[in-house]
Amino acid sequence: MKNAVLSIIAAALLCGCSDEIPMVNLGIDDVYYIARMQKLDLRPALTGERYEWYVDGVCVSHSKDFIFIAAEEGDYQLDLKIIDPDTPYDFTFGVHVLHEEIEYSPYISRVYEYRPAPGQFINEMPRFEEGDTYESILQKAEESISGTNDIMISLGGYGGYVTFGFDHTVINVPGEKDFRIWGNCFYELLQPDKKGGSSEPGIVMVSYDTNCNGIPDDEWYELAGSEYYSNETRHGYSITYHRPDPDREIVADEDNSLDDIYYIKWTDNNGTCAYMPKNIFHNQDYFPRWVNDDELNFQGTLLAPNGHDISGYGAYYILYSYPWGYADNHPNEYSDLNSFDISWAVDSDGKPVELPGADFIRVYTGVNQYCGWLGETSTELSRAQDLHIELPGIPNP
Repeated sequence: MKNAVLSIIAAALLCGCSDEIPMVNLGIDDVYYIARMQKLDLRPALTGERYEWYVDGVCVSHSKDFIFIAAEEGDYQLDLKIIDPDTPYDFTFGVHVLHEEIEYSPYISRVYEYRPAPGQFINEMPRFEEGDTYESILQKAEESISGTNDIMISLGGYGGYVTFGFDHTVINVPGEKDFRIWGNCFYELLQPDKKGGSSEPGIVMVSYDTNCNGIPDDEWYELAGSEYYSNETRHGYSITYHRPDPDREIVADEDNSLDDIYYIKWTDNNGTCAYMPKNIFHNQDYFPRWVNDDELNFQGTLLAPNGHDISGYGAYYILYSYPWGYADNHPNEYSDLNSFDISWAVDSDGKPVELPGADFIRVYTGVNQYCGWLGETSTELSRAQDLHIELPGIPNP
């Protein structure tokens, strides 16, 4: 493919004229061939006062640079108009969007980050073994939830998170849910109509790879679930977990369900200082053993507690599901309630943003609560799926 070369006829200068015609390279080719759901990063070399990008006659951007992406195969006509009183340009070129050579997987292909908070399933899901480093634990997390492996990983208490992606960009299709996440929530049987049981809601965030470098270092946007604008939801929450003091006094509770009620100290930006106890059912270390730091800090949105002791004496806790918009919040058979729309994305001020798609997805535990012998509320997940990619042998509706 050759670069498009634009000609500029030099105007007469005060000091004289020139018969030479300078050639200016726009930095954009005449034609491109890309696979569907893959980005084409267009960065023109020329500048002007304003810019207009058109796709098949529809203006789609006023930025200097533009990322083209398409969900459907076909031929697309792109136009770039550089609007400038002295050197205006208008350039038209074609993009042929093809089917990928290797079929995309609808499931997770890579885990970029695994940073859980302390919790009763940490160092067990996935299992820590002597000599493990962050890199080896990250690999275990990826092996657990990629494809259809369906091996649960735990994010620990509030703030613990995992960041994952697919082998393509998940397209934001207007009016449709875009991806689904599996957890381990279930409804209890005493009050089935109230949709309560073991809901451990995880907040979901998305990021679009605007710098096209393949790593999750671009801006993150929260998907605003049903509780985002609730008066009981706290935005800008921060918590710090402290590694257990080996010389602390170990105190058990009176009913013998907790081995160490002052196990892991935590402080937050509300001025609260409290402890995550260790219970009798999980005796391994709750603080991630591959972490060398003595403190772990997490920030984000804090949902209101959803756990209630209906027995009145700590014997029967129910964790009620929020209506929609959170991972590990409803049983997996409720596919629509475990599916997410990229169009729910909001910026740090709560204002809706329009994203073409998501390259990276992050889930973090959204509740900070401890429910007696049940332990801390911790989001778990085992799989995620792009809803726009056909499953093998099962065409999408």
